[in-house]
Amino acid sequence: MPSLNNITFFSRFETDIISGAKTITLRDESESHFIAGETLSVATFEEDKWFCDIKVISVDTVPFERLTEHHALQENMPLEMLKSLIQEVYPGIELLYEIKFEVVNS
Repeated sequence: MPSLNNITFFSRFETDIISGAKTITLRDESESHFIAGETLSVATFEEDKWFCDIKVISVDTVPFERLTEHHALQENMPLEMLKSLIQEVYPGIELLYEIKFEVVNS
């Protein structure tokens, strides 16, 4: 059986992901290689603890200045919080990659 590709999330997002409240993640170009239909093994960023597998539904580019309430809703946080978090993780980023996913095993 082929090994799954991995992706990590901050541990504070674990509950939102497993519950289905968080259905996208916004990443930089270094994590833009995932493809629709691919299953990813998900672990916490801090402890590298597995907590679920997700299936990638789509990967699309989104300019930072075009982030909307719709993105924030899918991230399960207010838009201003989302923008602030992105700037904290990826200072000065202009182009993001929206990875839409669904949990397939938790």
